[in-house]
Amino acid sequence: MLSATVLATRPDFSVTAVTCQDDHTRWSEAEIRDDFRVVLVRRGRFRRHAAGTHADIDPTMAYVGVPGEEEHFAHPAGGDDCTSISLTPALWQDMAGDVTRLATQCVYVDARLDLTHRRILATARTGDIDYALTEELLDLLATAVGQLVSGPTPLGTQPPRSESALVAAARQAINDGHPASDGLLPLAELLEVSPYRLSRSFTRELGVSVTRYRNRIRVGRALDRLEEGETSLGILAADLGFADQAHLSRTMRQYLGRTPTALRRLLTPRTP
Repeated sequence: MLSATVLATRPDFSVTAVTCQDDHTRWSEAEIRDDFRVVLVRRGRFRRHAAGTHADIDPTMAYVGVPGEEEHFAHPAGGDDCTSISLTPALWQDMAGDVTRLATQCVYVDARLDLTHRRILATARTGDIDYALTEELLDLLATAVGQLVSGPTPLGTQPPRSESALVAAARQAINDGHPASDGLLPLAELLEVSPYRLSRSFTRELGVSVTRYRNRIRVGRALDRLEEGETSLGILAADLGFADQAHLSRTMRQYLGRTPTALRRLLTPRTP
């Protein structure tokens, strides 16, 4: 028996926690999906048969599924808990290019990739899906592509413009509040680059991630509003694109070491 909980969803991807309570050594009936997906195990293990090969999947071995393939599963050791990351063909091809060049469908999960997996789950709980979770997801995909795809990929192609010009254009869009700057993926589409290249360019050019840069802008605007006397943290959070008031408070505490309420007291002049 399967149960699934969607942790984060956007037009280009979704992250789902899946719990399987099956306990059988025989292969399941054929399953056919129409998405690209990366499946990582948090607990337990199972067997997968696809593309003419068998694979043992556990916390050290993930797999990538492609649209239209026939899959069979077996659970000789009991149930398992997994994270299934579903991707649109467009996002997968942004990272991997021609999908027919997959050398294998299994991905070795080393300690770094395990940490990235855990950070995706943790970030999903914070509510910052469009930047923080997306950047972690891009890192995970880049690692998977490096293992799965033989030959050149979009990740290794030369950028269409200098990194400084790209980062400057992204900064302007974020500062101007362009609608595409609400998320890393639409921002990359606006700038006509892959989201992974945009993310890496920020880190190389400014020494901070695009997520931290965007939060720097939002925290500054929150301080402006608090200084001007804003009293509703809920309205402030919604206006600045935070998931909720708690997300705003966590972010400001992370960046400034104080809650919005404490910052408002600090910034509001007191009458002698």
